[in-house]
Amino acid sequence: MSQPNVVCLLTDQWRLQALGYAGNTQVQTPNIDRLAGESLNFVHAVSGYSVCCPWRASFLTGQYPLTHGVIVNDVPMWRVGSRGHRPADTATLTGNPVGLGDAFKGAGYRTGYIGKWHVDGRGRRSFIPPERRLGFDYFKALECSHEYNQSAYYDNDDQTIRFWDGYDVFAQTADAQDFIVGASRRDARCAKPFLLVLSWGPPHNPYETAPPEYRELYNPPEIELRPNVPPAMADQAREWLAGYYAHCTAIDKSVGDIVDVLDKRGLADNTVLVFASDHGDMLGSQGEVRKQKPWEESIRVPFLLRYPAKFGREAREVAPFLNAHDIMPTLLGLCGLPIPDGVDGRDLSASVARRVPWTQTRRHCQVPDGRADAGSPGALLACFHPFGEWSRPLGGREYRGLRTARYTYCRTLQGPWLLYDNEADPYQLRNLCRVDTGSPVDQPDHAELLAELEALLQGELAAMGDEFLPGMDYIKKWGYPLDDTGTVPIR
Repeated sequence: MSQPNVVCLLTDQWRLQALGYAGNTQVQTPNIDRLAGESLNFVHAVSGYSVCCPWRASFLTGQYPLTHGVIVNDVPMWRVGSRGHRPADTATLTGNPVGLGDAFKGAGYRTGYIGKWHVDGRGRRSFIPPERRLGFDYFKALECSHEYNQSAYYDNDDQTIRFWDGYDVFAQTADAQDFIVGASRRDARCAKPFLLVLSWGPPHNPYETAPPEYRELYNPPEIELRPNVPPAMADQAREWLAGYYAHCTAIDKSVGDIVDVLDKRGLADNTVLVFASDHGDMLGSQGEVRKQKPWEESIRVPFLLRYPAKFGREAREVAPFLNAHDIMPTLLGLCGLPIPDGVDGRDLSASVARRVPWTQTRRHCQVPDGRADAGSPGALLACFHPFGEWSRPLGGREYRGLRTARYTYCRTLQGPWLLYDNEADPYQLRNLCRVDTGSPVDQPDHAELLAELEALLQGELAAMGDEFLPGMDYIKKWGYPLDDTGTVPIR
């Protein structure tokens, strides 16, 4: 079997709870649901640092944020000389880590990237030159925009700003289809496999900007809310969700278009096709908005992987805990390619292929049907420095935590903060760390559980070299400029 093609379909801010295959009966996602019926479903995929730039930089490098240094939005990603260290004099910093595109290009792949980039950090409409594209040769992208109609982009090396025609999800998808068709037309004797990342902007807010025919599918008063949305936010949350679902259904059409072109070109069987999201969206749950937070709506994300030549077309749930920095080494492992030095993430390819039996016995690690965890007790959660829509004036705080198969545990610099039993309390309505007496837990067995989870968390932090320092320590060390809210100003 020849080396497989790889197509990654990335969405921005699509929470797991907004998909038909994940149990949502309101949102219309028929194409993604069909894809789920032929894919490995990573049921423990977690956005451990649930905000755009840290997640994307880790996806593109396989590194933990304290390695690549992108701990907040809108800062540059530079090569670092040692783990988590770079001088405050940013003028001396050049180069980038070995990226996803670099690794595949070095193995003879054609590489393409279309859509939102958001790891360059030199202005959201700035031109991104080839040396800062992490090995992607075909490059039709913009640093960041949330204008989804007639949105701007740069066409490869042309420094003239251009604009996608109409709703950019559809225009970018058409361009991705052209890339796939062009790659498959090459003479079979000299054809190269290809890596394509298609990075859509929605369903990230603004929620109300999907095409009218998709907005008409959802009537706000008919939207059902999760039980953890407080009544005071109910009307607003329904308005948000109606627009959010409209974006979701529009993207679903484009997922179907990509699946269709792979089928028609005879590429589907030997293509690793991934559908994923960088993080979720609170949308009123817990009385909160957007992301960065450790609650389920912010951290739980879809991750579907279809590779028929290796896994067939039978739907299968797989249990390894998958975080952003695990994606690059896992894709390389599936393709039989070497993993670059400096990658922090785990290659989970062997685990999902072998169906490794479950071996953990701790109660917080147990998975009911005996699936594998690939040696990890859970997914590490982190906010390195709160900013933007969750800045300190809005209640933001540094935290580290662990999402296991059953529990969510988080601590701040002051001590334990959140502990949820997600099996008994799926909407996280009862925090076992907070009681009126001021005690960190309200029952002795909770104290034992918290101690277990704290020990596991410390082990994961040690493995990542994370000392859990105050956010300003990292900001000062790396010389990031902040405004009065603690946010790097958008340029």
